[in-house]
Amino acid sequence: MTSRHIRLNQGISMRKLATAAVAAGLFFGGMGVAAADSWHDVALLKTTGAHFAEAKYKWEPAEIQQGAFHIKGELRDVGMKDNHNVYLLVKVHGYGWNRFDGVQKKNVRIDKLVHDGASRYTNTAEVRVCQNRGSLHPDNCSPTKHFKRK
Repeated sequence: MTSRHIRLNQGISMRKLATAAVAAGLFFGGMGVAAADSWHDVALLKTTGAHFAEAKYKWEPAEIQQGAFHIKGELRDVGMKDNHNVYLLVKVHGYGWNRFDGVQKKNVRIDKLVHDGASRYTNTAEVRVCQNRGSLHPDNCSPTKHFKRK
């Protein structure tokens, strides 16, 4: 092999090494961006007969799930003898409430994404847990918890 071939092969391997280094930097840099907003704990939301426990939330990036508000936790019917169902209410920006029903006398895992389809990011959200008391009585709801993207 001539010295010219050796220099060409070294040049190719140096380019490959540089390309690999740039790709690794982009990969690990992207991981940092994706993990930038991790899960945050939510204090117990409760009202008579209903709890939303072990709850967590995070703001998704715009490239993933349209920048949605992501909430998960356990919706619990704690009024086992009252024959009323429970539900979780979540809304973003000025839109209406999204209702996620529980199951009477059971605990249900909730893992929901709520977003504003008209904007790239969802910036504000509100959450509360309620007990459905039927058509003759108003529902019991916890105080509304407000969230804001930082």
